[in-house]
Amino acid sequence: MKVVIGIDPGSIVCGYGVVAKRGHELYYVTSGDIRMSKTAPLELRLRQLFEELRAVIKDVRPDEAVIEKIFYARGKLAALQLGHARGVAMLSASIEDVPVVQYSALEVKKAVVGYGRADKNQVIKMTRMILNIGAELTSDSADALALALCHLNSLNISDLEERKGRLRPPLEPPARASVPLTP
Repeated sequence: MKVVIGIDPGSIVCGYGVVAKRGHELYYVTSGDIRMSKTAPLELRLRQLFEELRAVIKDVRPDEAVIEKIFYARGKLAALQLGHARGVAMLSASIEDVPVVQYSALEVKKAVVGYGRADKNQVIKMTRMILNIGAELTSDSADALALALCHLNSLNISDLEERKGRLRPPLEPPARASVPLTP
């Protein structure tokens, strides 16, 4: 069984979602949000994020962690704070010897919804459908679960390509008969 944790980092709210896969079956394990005080100094929020995220990682023992690549931030300060939160998420996984993989929001939305410009509600709805989750999800935990799903889907494609290369030798073009051209 392969267990993957998706992490949607933030300096105020960090979503996480854990999905397991056995064969072709996907299983929802857990998800949630780590919420930090907007008024607390950044260093205390980052410490809280590190401690709580590391506890989740220790608890679920994932094989891999998936984090969204930064592509947009509202401003310079927001981008810096998001960068700090991403670093803490990577460190939390790394300290527990969990490899980290990154995908863009476009890749995640395309993998889960089928459309790279999908909105948050579409991501939430499809994530709940794919994992058969009856309960409501926050957008942060849905994004984290979508990251895990994207990675597990990309593993399928990689596995197929690898197997295809191993199982079927490349075809050689048929030998051509040389026919003399007559004038």
